[in-house]
Amino acid sequence: MRDGLFRFPLYWLARDLLAIFLRLKYRLRVTGWEHVPARGAAIIAANHSSYLDPPVTGAACRNRIVHFLARDTLLSNPVARWFFPRVGVIPLDRSRGDLAALRKAIGALKEGKVLGLFPEGTRSPDGQMRAAKGGIGFLIAKGDVPVVPLFIAGTYAAFPKGANRFRPSRIVARFGPAIAPDEIRAAMPARNDYEAVGALVMRRIRDLAGADSA
Repeated sequence: MRDGLFRFPLYWLARDLLAIFLRLKYRLRVTGWEHVPARGAAIIAANHSSYLDPPVTGAACRNRIVHFLARDTLLSNPVARWFFPRVGVIPLDRSRGDLAALRKAIGALKEGKVLGLFPEGTRSPDGQMRAAKGGIGFLIAKGDVPVVPLFIAGTYAAFPKGANRFRPSRIVARFGPAIAPDEIRAAMPARNDYEAVGALVMRRIRDLAGADSA
C-alpha cells in the first residue's frame, strides 16, 4: 500500500508522471531501493547538483512519500504556493535560521514520515560534491532516525545549475544501507558537533559514488 495514498493523491500523480518522464528521457535506473524502510520515519540524504534531484529522489522511492525542505523563494508564485504544500514540501527561509521549518521537519519525522534532505544545502555549480551545511547535521542529529544515503548520477549533465533546457544524459539513483541513530550519535566526538554528523553522511554518499569502480 502506498504511503498516504488518500491524503496526498496529488503527490502520487505528480510522482508517477515524473517517474515516467525520467525513465523515458533519461533511462532512470534505481538500485538499493530496499534500503528505504517500508514504514516508520527515515531521512533520505542525497547529493545535489540539479533541480532534477528532488524528482529523482521521489521517483526512486516506490511506496513512500518524501517530504522535502525547499527554499521559500520557490513558492513565489500562486501556482507554486498551491502545489508544493499539497505534495508535502516544507518551505525554508535560508536567509536566516528558520527554526520553525526545522521544528516542522522534526515533527514530520516524529509522525513517522520520510524526509528528503540535500546536506550540501544548494546545487553544486560543477557537479562535484561539497561539504554538508551545519544546520543539516543538527536536523539529522535531532531527528534521531535512520538516514539512508542516496547517490544520484547524471542529473548535473542533464540539467546543471544555470541551464535553460534539458540535455542528454543517463540518470542513476543508488541507495545505500541506512546509517543507524546510534552510529550518528557516535560520530559526534563532542556534544553538539553537528558538522561531524554532516561529514559522516556525505562520506556515505561518496562511498556510493565510488561503487561503479569498486
